[in-house]
Amino acid sequence: MNGIKNKKVRAKFDTYPLWARKRLLAVRELVFEVAREDDDMGEIGESLKWGEPGYLAEGGSTIRVDWKESNPDVYAVYFHCRTRLVETFREVYGSIFEYSGNRAIVFKKNEKIPASELKQCIALPLKYHKVKHLPLLSM
Repeated sequence: MNGIKNKKVRAKFDTYPLWARKRLLAVRELVFEVAREDDDMGEIGESLKWGEPGYLAEGGSTIRVDWKESNPDVYAVYFHCRTRLVETFREVYGSIFEYSGNRAIVFKKNEKIPASELKQCIALPLKYHKVKHLPLLSM
């Protein structure tokens, strides 16, 4: 967790059970990997949003990650519920992911993350305001 500069974000990750922390940090790494692979993405901001680690690029929509004690065997990647993001993921990826309404992709504790597909789902909100007018958000 040395790469986390924001002390509040680091403290939040410290509250997660070890298994959830590892998986959420893996998702976090995918966020930064997506940004490194896209020269137009710019820098990713990292902060707490609604008490959850959040990631945002200029011209994008916030991505959040979290584990909740109320549902201890899952963790999730959250997206702004007033966008077409999760709707688009459902259309493109169908049952590859489990979804929670129009706000999240949910993973079970021992589930393997389909990394290449999740990276595409991460890329869209990071550039959302540039692609929101395109069919299927340009997927």
